[in-house]
Amino acid sequence: MISTSDTELTYDAFLGGKLHLWQPRRGYRAGVDPVLLAASVEAKAGQSVLDLGCGVGTAALCLSARVPGLKVLGIERQSLYAELAIRNGLDVVRADLTKLPAKINQLRFDHVLANPPYFDRREGDAAADPGREGALGIDTPLKEWVGTAARHLRHKGYLYMIHRVERLPDILAAAMGQLGSIEIWPLCPRAGKAAELLIFRARKNGKAKFRLQAPLILHTGTAHVVDGDSYRPEIQAVLREGMGLLQ
Repeated sequence: MISTSDTELTYDAFLGGKLHLWQPRRGYRAGVDPVLLAASVEAKAGQSVLDLGCGVGTAALCLSARVPGLKVLGIERQSLYAELAIRNGLDVVRADLTKLPAKINQLRFDHVLANPPYFDRREGDAAADPGREGALGIDTPLKEWVGTAARHLRHKGYLYMIHRVERLPDILAAAMGQLGSIEIWPLCPRAGKAAELLIFRARKNGKAKFRLQAPLILHTGTAHVVDGDSYRPEIQAVLREGMGLLQ
């Protein structure tokens, strides 16, 4: 059972209404980031996917909506979010990614995706809401996220991650010796603006050279001038129609 009443939840539409998810009314609420992450995963029907820190299941379920026939498993340590992810239709194991059950440690996946907390709490203040803090304030080092992902990838499997640009050095350091064929897609809010987020992709036993891809521009125009949706058409197609991001 959900550990809070339905009056404290919202039932929100994603992918233009193709997907609806229960979320807490207060605390951490999924935005566009996990949708962009899901859209970056180049999976095929029949493949297996592990979502580390799945929250209410946004990324995993957006991916499943775009690519039917996947075998998807979520890992989430916060009870409320794990229960909501299950209610939303995701197969979930409630566990800390650093202390996974033996039955999970034995599994290997074609793809691992992760949207780790963005902020290092050694350099900032914690959020008041425990759920929001658990989602945004990192207390598990990025090297643990990358290491867990690498251990659970099959040979030539892919890790996909969305994160803030300033954390890229930490991600690259964590991937060294564990993952190769690294590619980065900067996500820029507008043309001429510096990237704030990035998509990181790396491959287990990959041998290709490092690639910094062309930036993906999210919004039209050079500045936010009016309220409302200003996404570029290709990003609108990702967020509203469930299209792939890197195609």
